[in-house]
Amino acid sequence: MNDPAHSDPAAVALELERLRGTVEVGFARVDGSLALLVQRSDQSDRQLAEHETRLDTLERARWPLPSIAAVTAVTGVVLSVWQLTGN
Repeated sequence: MNDPAHSDPAAVALELERLRGTVEVGFARVDGSLALLVQRSDQSDRQLAEHETRLDTLERARWPLPSIAAVTAVTGVVLSVWQLTGN
């Protein structure tokens, strides 16, 4: 139980330094992974914003189609009624 290697202050300091190095490497890995995740999240946000812009543009360009279809239908009905009543 009384191991001389564990009671030697130099050995304890050396082991603590090794642990510190291991912890620093682990934190560097975690920090790098988090930076990558943040970068990917930013890219996803930009892509989402671009898609929203494109969708808005498509929706604005499409709005007259139902109106044009309705006007054409009404015009067809009016012309048909006019021809039937005119003869």
